[in-house]
Amino acid sequence: MMVLGIALGGLVGLSLGLLGGGGSILTVPIFVYVLGFGAKESIAMSLAVVGAVSLFGAAGHWRAGNVDLRVALVFGAVAMVGTYLGARLAVFFSGAVQLVLFAAVMLLAAWFMFRPRKVEAEGAAPASLREMPLALIAAEGLTVGVLTGLVGVGGGFLIVPALVLLGKVPMKQAVGTSLLVIAMKSAAGFLGYLGQVQVQWGFMAVFTAVAVAGILLGTYLVRFVPQAALQRAFAVFLVVMGSFILYQNRGVLLPDPDQPAPAAAAH
Repeated sequence: MMVLGIALGGLVGLSLGLLGGGGSILTVPIFVYVLGFGAKESIAMSLAVVGAVSLFGAAGHWRAGNVDLRVALVFGAVAMVGTYLGARLAVFFSGAVQLVLFAAVMLLAAWFMFRPRKVEAEGAAPASLREMPLALIAAEGLTVGVLTGLVGVGGGFLIVPALVLLGKVPMKQAVGTSLLVIAMKSAAGFLGYLGQVQVQWGFMAVFTAVAVAGILLGTYLVRFVPQAALQRAFAVFLVVMGSFILYQNRGVLLPDPDQPAPAAAAH
């Protein structure tokens, strides 16, 4: 199982390279269900792996001209603040409710991503990146940060739709910029876990190396994939993962009738 788990690291990297997200959604289940690590340990190591791999991917996208540093720095900095606020709000929600919210946001994003939109001609200058106002970038970053902090994932699946749908950023630029934002937030999150969990540094280094190979392949392949096809693939990914999570936590929406109802509060 250890060999299989490490091999799946390539899938994590490929997802990040092609889609700009999906790393945490894949990494945490691999660590928990395939490799048998504890939940907190898995989350902490996932942050380190996804952060390091995203940084490699962002470098590749930067060389291809698919990273807007201005958007990434402003969006990322504000998103880090929002992530902290979202994590503080998470204490008011059960884990199952958080996962249902997580899946609902994924499906909503997928619905918007499936909608046809005008795609810029290949080679056209992404003027929207230069014209996108800082206030809008900050507002989007704060919103995405709160949501990602509340549901406990890296946030690529939210960052990419936010940049594409709200900021009108071309899909390929959104993927590259998303990777840099994920790296920033993951680094902050991992530092917060240090001292709280035992990190398997050797294993984590090997898994990260395999995932880096995957993201380098994904970053290379993304230039050959049409933007419209990439957007549809991302939406399908969101639908599949969101539906699976809703099914796994269906008890929140459809309580078991055999379970006794909670006692009424005394007046």
